[in-house]
Amino acid sequence: MAVEAVIWDFGGVFTSSPFEAFNRFEADNALPKDLIRQINSANPHENAWALFERNEIDAARFDQLFLAESTTLGHPVPGSAVLPLLSGTLRPQMVSALRVCKAYFKVGCITNNVVSMHSPGQDEGQRAAGAMAQVMPLFDAIIESSKAGVRKPDPRIYLMMCDLLAVEPGNCIYLDDLGINCKPAAALGMTAIKVVNVDQTLAELAMTTGLTFAAEEPHEPA
Repeated sequence: MAVEAVIWDFGGVFTSSPFEAFNRFEADNALPKDLIRQINSANPHENAWALFERNEIDAARFDQLFLAESTTLGHPVPGSAVLPLLSGTLRPQMVSALRVCKAYFKVGCITNNVVSMHSPGQDEGQRAAGAMAQVMPLFDAIIESSKAGVRKPDPRIYLMMCDLLAVEPGNCIYLDDLGINCKPAAALGMTAIKVVNVDQTLAELAMTTGLTFAAEEPHEPA
């Protein structure tokens, strides 16, 4: 494989997974574990999350729809309570790996997000905005679902990134913490890496790129 580009997801890759925050919220509020993931996986292309990430509804409507969806499962949760959970803690090793890759390949980011995800004045929002401010300027191209009107796992969004980077899918590596988002990338011919943890991810990325990620400065192995 002749690698020309490395394409990254953001949340759960450069930051800790929001699923961890979901589980803490569920435990703190005596809710079944993985309830939020269950809500998000039901009717995945037209549920409240999907509509919001495509910017087809605003925050107020998301709040209502998510409450209705969670109520159907017997545990009413307003959408406004879930949005602050999307922020995570920055993973410096992953940012370092991005810098290494950028020295040799084109780098892009495809992120499913919402317009109001990083609202000013909220601690969680400020933290997320700070993390994005450190990482986003490093990319050659960025596609946000809330601006593009299409979201992962729709294959179109991966092809849009390939067009922006002027590369073929078969010459790309794609990283995401969700298997459902890795599958269409792989189907298009990309080498998909599911991000489980930092060490596993960097080991697989090293194997597929031939680069070393432990060093301070990017270099190719001898």
